[in-house]
Amino acid sequence: MAQKATKTLAASNTKRLNQTLYATLAIHSLFWFLRALIFRSSLSRKSILLYLLFSSPQLLLQLYFERLSRPTLNSENGAVKRAGEDLDAKGLTEYMWDVVYWSYGCIMMAAVFGDYAWWLWAVIPVYSGYAAWTTYTGMRGGYQDAAGVPQPGAATSKRQAKMEKRGGQKVQYR
Repeated sequence: MAQKATKTLAASNTKRLNQTLYATLAIHSLFWFLRALIFRSSLSRKSILLYLLFSSPQLLLQLYFERLSRPTLNSENGAVKRAGEDLDAKGLTEYMWDVVYWSYGCIMMAAVFGDYAWWLWAVIPVYSGYAAWTTYTGMRGGYQDAAGVPQPGAATSKRQAKMEKRGGQKVQYR
């Protein structure tokens, strides 16, 4: 049972990285198959340049995830040396997965509908701006709830509220 969390994280990372690798190979192969055999007239220098430009963020993120999160094993006994970083982490890692998945969609749409589908990539910077703006306004407004009422720092329990209402024992906060 030693290092159970490390082994679990290593297995989870390996599974997710392998799934992502197979999905990447399948989607990019399908793109080139459709472009080379079916939509041969649309395969031009411009099309190849757009593909390289818009698929490179996904490929670079894939490489980044491989370097950061692929577990390393001890060659002698097969034990986990390093489990890698958690691929299910919140924040920036979550945003990077969104970019990878959105890239998959854009590549598939460009494979089927042509070069105009690359305009779907404009959603990513728009979403980033929206997320940054809502974070900024939330911090500036003091993190209010949906009705616009500021949330108190420490909530009192029902028992404490009843006692304070009766004028009995008052709770002093330090």
